[in-house]
Amino acid sequence: MTMKADFVLLIASEDRKGIVAAVANSIVSQDCNIVESAQYGDASTDRFYMRVAISGSAGMTTESFTEAFTPVATAFRLDWRIHDLRQKMRAMIMVSQGGHCLNDLLYRTSTNRLPMEVTSIVSNHTTWQRRAEHEGVPFHHLPINPENKLEQEAKLLAMVEEQDVNLIILARYMQVLSDQLCRKLDGRVINIHHSFLPGFKGAKPYHRAYERGVKMVGATAHYVTPDLDEGPIITQDVSIVDHADTVEDLIAQGQDTESRVLARAVKLHLEHRVMLSGNRTVVFK
Repeated sequence: MTMKADFVLLIASEDRKGIVAAVANSIVSQDCNIVESAQYGDASTDRFYMRVAISGSAGMTTESFTEAFTPVATAFRLDWRIHDLRQKMRAMIMVSQGGHCLNDLLYRTSTNRLPMEVTSIVSNHTTWQRRAEHEGVPFHHLPINPENKLEQEAKLLAMVEEQDVNLIILARYMQVLSDQLCRKLDGRVINIHHSFLPGFKGAKPYHRAYERGVKMVGATAHYVTPDLDEGPIITQDVSIVDHADTVEDLIAQGQDTESRVLARAVKLHLEHRVMLSGNRTVVFK
């Protein structure tokens, strides 16, 4: 019988001998089992990254683990964190008028394929209000224009705090977050955008891709930073198209890819499989 992980331990540090053994010994000494373990040493930065999924002993808490593990963490100068998988992350979904990613996320959440609790849906339009109400999820309409942007972002931050939100998912939310907001929510916002070879930015990207005769359409999920669409990448994917596909075919395939890639990125984040390394990510599959 396969044991189920209750906790995930994430570690980043200078790459030194003995870390893996010391971590394993500390976990075993607490009468816990290692369900899954992965590590990566980045030779270019001399940094070491490790993810350990743990089946905890009876009555174990993040506090009790922290007390027992601190001597090891101090000795090896570890940057680390222990996460309790029994507590679902609280996620806010933001959307504009395209609902393909929103609907996919709601379905995957309702079928327990994404271990999260959706606290609310926020939009600058009312297009998906009835969908939210059907799911029993609070809906908040925050229309954005140049004059009220800062005021609306202040309301958004207040909602994030009130709802105790751990993660914000931009499910085709077609507004640029301010630099200030991006910095306050660093590492807590995941965005999805189309990505082509060659790249097409601006309005009607699928129409422009069709005119250029592209042979693949793709999508990129990444953490949001003040640099537009240039945050640390979590995951990407493409689908193949050819000369017989219409603009509508490209749009449909692109939306399917966007939904799939965003859901994959969210799942990786919820399972604490993503670690930031500057503008790159270490993703433990």
